[in-house]
Amino acid sequence: MSLSKNPAYNLKAVLQETNIAADTLRAWERRYGLPMPQRTTGGHRHYSQYDIETIKWLLARQAEGLSISRAVDLWNEHHASGTDPLAGFAPSTFSAAQTTPAIYIAPGMNLDSLRAQWIAACMQFSESNSEQVLNQAFSMFPVESVCMEILQKGMAEIGNLWYENKSSVQQEHFASGLAMRRLDSLLSASPAPSRNQTVIVGCAPNEWHTFTALLLSLLLRRRGLNVIYLGANVPTDYFEETVSTIKGNLVVLIAQTLTSAAALQLAAFIFAKQHLPVSFGGRIFNTRPDLVDTIPGHFLGSSVDSSLEEIEKILKGKVKAYNLKTASQEYRAAHQAFISNRTHIESTITELAQPFSINPIGLNIGIQFLGDSISAALQLGDMEHVNDEMEWVKILIKSHERPPEELAYFMEIYSQAVDKHINNQGEPIRAWLKTQT
Repeated sequence: MSLSKNPAYNLKAVLQETNIAADTLRAWERRYGLPMPQRTTGGHRHYSQYDIETIKWLLARQAEGLSISRAVDLWNEHHASGTDPLAGFAPSTFSAAQTTPAIYIAPGMNLDSLRAQWIAACMQFSESNSEQVLNQAFSMFPVESVCMEILQKGMAEIGNLWYENKSSVQQEHFASGLAMRRLDSLLSASPAPSRNQTVIVGCAPNEWHTFTALLLSLLLRRRGLNVIYLGANVPTDYFEETVSTIKGNLVVLIAQTLTSAAALQLAAFIFAKQHLPVSFGGRIFNTRPDLVDTIPGHFLGSSVDSSLEEIEKILKGKVKAYNLKTASQEYRAAHQAFISNRTHIESTITELAQPFSINPIGLNIGIQFLGDSISAALQLGDMEHVNDEMEWVKILIKSHERPPEELAYFMEIYSQAVDKHINNQGEPIRAWLKTQT
């Protein structure tokens, strides 16, 4: 039996039958063209039985875990292949009884309250609840708003909880996995590019945090750009190969840490020689604004919103010249001496640490972390860049109830090891270490 397309029901009747909120239904009609009610001469919507079942079909796909935009794409894919999504679908008996899972929208529901619900669900390791919150949010608000106000801010809040030792690594990883999977599905479901410009987005070498790069790729794709997303820890030669093959209009590099910022700098120099526009951003450039002047490219600003606008300006050729700051000869010499002698320095640190009974796992992590940070700071021309990284370490030590003396001992023996192996060329390192002991 086919479903009637006769417009026989008003808005109130449809809301009672489907239990969908009026604002949500209007948003679906406005953004996605589903359903498509007819209007009276007075402008009132009238719906058919086919429209009602369309709404229920979309709600059912959401209950299965799809975003509303992906559900609409799936609907359109059926039609594009010549198949009616409701073909063979038995019409429901029209009544006020709810026969399919519905989204309940509480009065006063907003993005802040939805974000709090999503965080709570993640902290409880409840995938079903967290997905239900996101489905509800995507049915009420634009994709861009949900991604930035719930996923991005939610991940930042969860990160702060972990930073303060109020949540576990497992909880942070669980939430991150859910957020990344949702962004991946949204990116896959994005419409085909409508503009002839190509933007290549990826994380700098040694950068494994992909959330910002993936979010930026999604939002650029939704603006109609052809976006090539390369993911985490992209080697410079891979970037070069991709850029030369694709002939992109812009490369976007993301770095969150000091070490990945140093790797980003090297990659940016290569692209600058090829006269390819390079833009960059990430947490480290917000915490250390003076780092911006060390990168041969265009800084995207401190937020995703500013990044989108800056990218549009660059693609239109409306860019400002940048003043590049290079490391001094003293720093270049210290960098070369440090990387040449790093193995010996770290071996000496291990020997000197034995009498202090420092936790061996923490010692090895500290040696690797500080060595990478010092090397990056020397390359970038200022040992002060390590300060913020050290503050992070100090907070972690306090949060995990480790004795503060461990860090003091560690910094002292690190200084001794540097003096032993590169005393003549290690003045920038030695001077900075003195401020830490």
